[in-house]
Amino acid sequence: MRKISCVLLITLLTVFLIPVNTNAKTLKELENEVNNFTADLENKNNQIAANDAEVAEINKKIADIEKQISDIENETKILQQEIEESNVEIAKKSEESKSLFQYLQVSNGENAYLEYIFGATNVTDMVYRMAIVEQLTEYNEKVMDELTQLIEENKQRKEDLAKKNTELEKLTVELEAEQEKINAESAAIRDAMPSVQQQLDAANKQLAYYKKLGCGENEDITACEIRVNGNSVPSATGFYRPMISGYVTQNWMNAGHLGIDLSNTNKTIEIYPVASGVVFAKYYDTYGALVLKIRHNVNGKYIYSTYAHLSAWYVNVGDVVTPNTLIGKMGNTGYSFGAHLHLELTTCDWHAGGGCTWATYQKSTINPRQYIGFPSGLRVWWNGR
Repeated sequence: MRKISCVLLITLLTVFLIPVNTNAKTLKELENEVNNFTADLENKNNQIAANDAEVAEINKKIADIEKQISDIENETKILQQEIEESNVEIAKKSEESKSLFQYLQVSNGENAYLEYIFGATNVTDMVYRMAIVEQLTEYNEKVMDELTQLIEENKQRKEDLAKKNTELEKLTVELEAEQEKINAESAAIRDAMPSVQQQLDAANKQLAYYKKLGCGENEDITACEIRVNGNSVPSATGFYRPMISGYVTQNWMNAGHLGIDLSNTNKTIEIYPVASGVVFAKYYDTYGALVLKIRHNVNGKYIYSTYAHLSAWYVNVGDVVTPNTLIGKMGNTGYSFGAHLHLELTTCDWHAGGGCTWATYQKSTINPRQYIGFPSGLRVWWNGR
């Protein structure tokens, strides 16, 4: 009994100590937010275009470097072949010169040069023939000097190419790292993110929703919604893990990541609400991800949980759910590179009735670890909710 009481006390403390956004937002404030947000959308589009252009430029540079590396490899092979051929030629000329100097046999075993000299018919002819041998010797030495110089130049060129190749490989690694960073940031931003046009449409619907409710210009829009529609959202009495078992693969705000990513060896494991609430939204995002949103009532304030990349969903907008309600299954839909659940907790939502634009929504995210007992670190397995 004492153990149950302790658990209950911890649960109650968790609920009542949750730091929700207590700043009242009036209709006027929301209208200003929507207007500012609309003006910023063009800048966002430019930023996205610039980001895509940067990635494209990096790809172009990498392709150019890969071509340079390929050219270096080909040139290095040619240089090595020339060095080997030059060494062979030097060895040949060296033997010929040695034979000429010493009047010895050449490589074919014949005393060709010696016979040539002593075959002279007179002294003048012998002097002439000796001069020819001397000229041949000087020629061989000149050829060897040139070949030696060529070898040294080729060796130096090989060293230069090897150095350049190392620099290019290093640059490639740096560019690929930068590319990976940009892609990671883009992936985190795109994770469960609506398109710019969806954001604009949603912002206008958000404003129209509260105006239609008849909220006063300076009235708290959440209070207005409860006043007009009543509070049909059950109170959250505790927060739970959305899966019976699993592990964390990416943390909140890692490279701009708005939520926390969870996975399991069972790629279609069942997904449950993190707390009691009402299904607030159900849709496919721009990239085809199945997304569910649930509104929770915590101490009279709304917070929202988002479940993205589902492979299936089993509830509809307006359904009342508890932590034991099966709402869907984990999947790999949309902008995803492996089956996982993307979970977000926020103090508002960008859909009509959620009280904010997408820009504010991003700033309203809460680290799920503050409410849900996930193991510290990544890929640390848990069992139980």
